[in-house]
Amino acid sequence: MRITLTIEDHLHQELKKLASSTRRTFNAVVEDALRESLLRRQHTKRVDLPTSTGFGLQPFVDLDDFSSLLDRMGGRG
Repeated sequence: MRITLTIEDHLHQELKKLASSTRRTFNAVVEDALRESLLRRQHTKRVDLPTSTGFGLQPFVDLDDFSSLLDRMGGRG
């Protein structure tokens, strides 16, 4: 199918570089990126985290930063 897309200049340049460096067509790179994005959305699951204190999730807390979590919990381990 033939369509027309409007793409930001910097994104267009990145796609062109990727196409060139991988020796693929611009269209193939765009199709792969779209396909990957759609697959990622299909496999993304929402997870509700229960809280024990009732305060809910705190703003600016990085759950991947263990030392920061320990600091917020008052050093409890």
